Amino acid sequence: MPYLTVGRDAGNIDIYYEDHGVGRPVVLIHGFPLSSRSWEKQMLPLLESGNRVIVYDRRGFGKSSQTITGYNYDVFAEDLRKLIRHLDLKQPSLVGFSMGTGEVARYISRYGSHNVDRAVFISGIPPHLAQSADNPAGLAEDVRTRIENAISQDRLTFLTSFFETMYNADVLLGSRLTEEELRYSWNIGSMASPSGMLQCVSAWWTDFRGCVSRIDVPTLIIHGDEDRTVPLEGSSRLLQKAIRGSRLAVIQGGPHGLLATHADKVNPLLVDFLR
Repeated sequence: MPYLTVGRDAGNIDIYYEDHGVGRPVVLIHGFPLSSRSWEKQMLPLLESGNRVIVYDRRGFGKSSQTITGYNYDVFAEDLRKLIRHLDLKQPSLVGFSMGTGEVARYISRYGSHNVDRAVFISGIPPHLAQSADNPAGLAEDVRTRIENAISQDRLTFLTSFFETMYNADVLLGSRLTEEELRYSWNIGSMASPSGMLQCVSAWWTDFRGCVSRIDVPTLIIHGDEDRTVPLEGSSRLLQKAIRGSRLAVIQGGPHGLLATHADKVNPLLVDFLR
């Protein structure tokens, strides 16, 4: 299994990655509290359409090292930069889901777009998740406090409710979602770093407004209109306005966890945009 050492603390900090296929490079960046496994339904369509597909596990998640510190977007973007350099990727497209969209925004703003072909934000958190006068549909500060308290008190029970909300299980279970998929996500999340999970919550509230204003590559934004985790009006609707020339595709009935529940809608959009 391939690993890339991106730093050291008590030992090596290793990032697990997979590199499949040949063609146009596409880097898929997963959301919280999942791993690269969450891209399972997108991998084959992207490979079959002529892409080289790279997935990796964010530090603290999946098979990557579970560090105690470093859970902020400057570090996450630097880890991504080291992976792109290690694989010598030329003009990769960056595709982020949920928390992974923060890496896309921070990477392009920090390292420039000269070596990025295009960007995709799926169920994204930019430009700024926090509720404010100019973003009344954003998330209130007490939401962050409640999540942090729930993780601290009983992380595994938190995961159960988090994924039920993420996939709108009360509506989609039995139609677009199976018990096995719900359990699979829980199993992946349960193995994440407890410290990393807790620290990542504050990272969601990162202000990306200065980052997204610098994005000047072709950009696709995908979001569900039934997203209960990151409401469309407080996130992607504003992001589309902030990135000149970007396209917003709204998935009718789509929850936050679109990659699993609405792969039949997401995949054609991805393949067409990255072609």
